[in-house]
Amino acid sequence: MREENNKLDILLKCIGFEWDENNSNKIWTKHHVSPSECEQAFLNIPLIIFDDTKHSFSEKRYYALGATDGKKYLFIVCTIRNQKIRVISARDMNRKERKEYELHKENTKI
Repeated sequence: MREENNKLDILLKCIGFEWDENNSNKIWTKHHVSPSECEQAFLNIPLIIFDDTKHSFSEKRYYALGATDGKKYLFIVCTIRNQKIRVISARDMNRKERKEYELHKENTKI
């Protein structure tokens, strides 16, 4: 639990989002997820964050499971640059991810 709190602490220190126009266009074209939906997922509870050790070569990456205001469940890959969340990729959660998200939601009673 402490490790999860540490990741949340990192996000709480962020002052906003940084968007790469090519990435945001690619995310929309490929997965129909908008930048505002990604931002909503980071601002809603629960938000589950994991280290993405498999893809953390040149910088530390995270992946997050979260929901938009409209209850769209998203899987988001991001990094932190200059105290800003930079979304690298986003898509709808798959069945396994959604199950994990729902389980976490039940366990935290949110």
